[in-house]
Amino acid sequence: MLNIFARESVSRVTDPIGAWLVARGLTPNAVTVAGSAAAVGCAVWFLPRGQLFLGSALVTACVLLDLIDGAMARAQGGGTKFGAVLDATCDRIVDGAVYCSLMWFAFASGDKATAFAGCIVVVGAEVISYVKARAEASGLNADGGLAERAERFIIALVGAGFQDLGVPHLLAISMWILAVLVVVTIIQRLVSVRRSAREVGP
Repeated sequence: MLNIFARESVSRVTDPIGAWLVARGLTPNAVTVAGSAAAVGCAVWFLPRGQLFLGSALVTACVLLDLIDGAMARAQGGGTKFGAVLDATCDRIVDGAVYCSLMWFAFASGDKATAFAGCIVVVGAEVISYVKARAEASGLNADGGLAERAERFIIALVGAGFQDLGVPHLLAISMWILAVLVVVTIIQRLVSVRRSAREVGP
């Protein structure tokens, strides 16, 4: 949902950066892989150790590279099919690393309820993406939903970061909010697919 409203404003900032990087010989795929590797590394190193604010800040910085690779692809006249698959694959890996690292921290801290909520978020985030991919492969629409990737990261990383700054129980609250939102988003996307299928016909 946030993607729809923020895309144009963000593009005004990222497009010049993308064009500058392309002019210096970098490729969108290289930036995708580098940003994803850095995000995974920061997530699995800092978050399970309880360095939640630092880990959240670094993961956020790395994830922002995901905006740059798209700008680079536009600067080249459009992305490739392989680039789209690579980007989606890396996104799923980063998602899993971030949520599993938070889940690991919660479990190690003895907060099994929050760890369980993390399990729901991990599975739900993957299902949300799968529903869209499978729908698009069938020529159907499955866009939208309350908790797309940007919203999920904001809720999870803000909750983790501010808990580390002294706000108690904020990670648990964030993860349970996310657990509910991912289930709602899955339902919303399935409803969108059903509506799209009716319009397209058998």
